[in-house]
Amino acid sequence: MCNQTRVGEFILLGITDVQGLQRFCFITFLLLYLTCLLGNGAIVTVVICEPRLHTPMYFFLGNLSCLDIFYSTVTVPKMLTGFLFGPQPISLGECLAQLHFFHFLGSTEAVLLATMAYDRYVAICNPLRYALVMSPRTCLLLAGACWSTGFVHAMMHSVMTSQLSFCGHNHIHHFFCDIKPLLNLACSNTSLNMSLLNIVTTTIVLGPFILTVLSYLYIISFVVQKVHSQEGRWKPFSTCASYLTVVALFYIPVLFNYTPPSSGSSWQRDVPVSLLYSAVTPALNPLIYTLRNQEVTCALKKMLWRKLFREGKGLKQGED
Repeated sequence: MCNQTRVGEFILLGITDVQGLQRFCFITFLLLYLTCLLGNGAIVTVVICEPRLHTPMYFFLGNLSCLDIFYSTVTVPKMLTGFLFGPQPISLGECLAQLHFFHFLGSTEAVLLATMAYDRYVAICNPLRYALVMSPRTCLLLAGACWSTGFVHAMMHSVMTSQLSFCGHNHIHHFFCDIKPLLNLACSNTSLNMSLLNIVTTTIVLGPFILTVLSYLYIISFVVQKVHSQEGRWKPFSTCASYLTVVALFYIPVLFNYTPPSSGSSWQRDVPVSLLYSAVTPALNPLIYTLRNQEVTCALKKMLWRKLFREGKGLKQGED
């Protein structure tokens, strides 16, 4: 048992304490966060408002955009505050809440990306049964399963972490309360927590990653063997390229951070990798989808044109 005073508050040290670099980081990550909010918000709006996009593919894309907004919001605002005002204090309760929502949304996204890969597999490799297999009820059940899996996984981590004792040193070398930095500060036995991190978290990430890669490999193989026209191959390849880019941007850094040996990693390596999937990827996802997906691009243009036309018509009537 530790004789030191128990810790009820932590200090998030952030990414850097170099003054000039802090200003640069603040502007960069503020722009990324605004891009995330506006881009993903636009996708959610257009998927809801455009009847043409009321399909399983865009239903899951809307879920992904919602996740990215929340996922980035869990960590980025606190990080931006740190750039302006230095190391940020955070209570144990707030720290556990941040940990819970970060892993809830991250785990949900990991499973959702595998679900999206399955949707593309059915659509491309078995198009005649697509409407039957991916019915609205099935889509709702799959989405519910993704969110439920993420919630249960995060709850395991937050409950287990809340049972630990923290005393003495309370400085976290990170921009948010992640599991590994907290386990390093614990003065009680963390072997069970490490087992949970190394086994359950790795399974939650690695399982969907393998299923996703296999789905896309099968799709590519099917298209190469069965589709002979250049035009026929273009659409599935274009769609898969967008999805594979998102998959690589999310899964690879997450696997790098959370697969064993988790205990031997350093904050100098973990922090930049965490930035990639918590702040950068959510901002890039809408750009990847809108730039490579003509249906989304056209729907966005159509929605903006309607809005501008209505505003212009309203101004004209006001002048008359």
